[in-house]
Amino acid sequence: MKLNRLVAAVATVALLGTASAVAQEAPPPPPETPEANPADVESLDAILAALYDVISGPAGQARDWDRMRSLFTPNARLIPIGAQRDASTKLARFLTVEDYVTRAGPFLEENGFFEREIGRVAEQYEHLAHVFSAYDSRHTAEDAEPFARGINSMQLMWDGERWWIANIMWWGGEGFEVPEEYLGKR
Repeated sequence: MKLNRLVAAVATVALLGTASAVAQEAPPPPPETPEANPADVESLDAILAALYDVISGPAGQARDWDRMRSLFTPNARLIPIGAQRDASTKLARFLTVEDYVTRAGPFLEENGFFEREIGRVAEQYEHLAHVFSAYDSRHTAEDAEPFARGINSMQLMWDGERWWIANIMWWGGEGFEVPEEYLGKR
């Protein structure tokens, strides 16, 4: 009987230690989502236009990061795909909106960056939408040629009142050619 109690006590301590470790590793809750401008989230067209607009601007211009935050669900992820050192292996990095603001924000604000949609393929089923949004990136709005192109794969949801961006995964860069089937709008 004493052995059973000892085993139970050890198991309980181990379980509590594991639960405690898991609780300590949990990420902090996302910050409060700012109120969105209703015009930014009333349609798929509007929320995508707002997304491209908020990250674009000339060098030295601060971006409206609260506007950016207002477009996304609280636990949304932004997922760039990049090449590993050998260039043939690809890696996805999973960022929160706050991670993106912290990592990309200084670059976007210090350097001119303008990204625009150049094509879209969208599918919607009731409250769920998936959008392939092809884009190009320029350092100034007047640049004759983009320095990069790519495709955003976005998952969005309609909550009955507004659209939310749940996730964006993207692939692209310098020399990237967007396939023709993603350059239309359908």
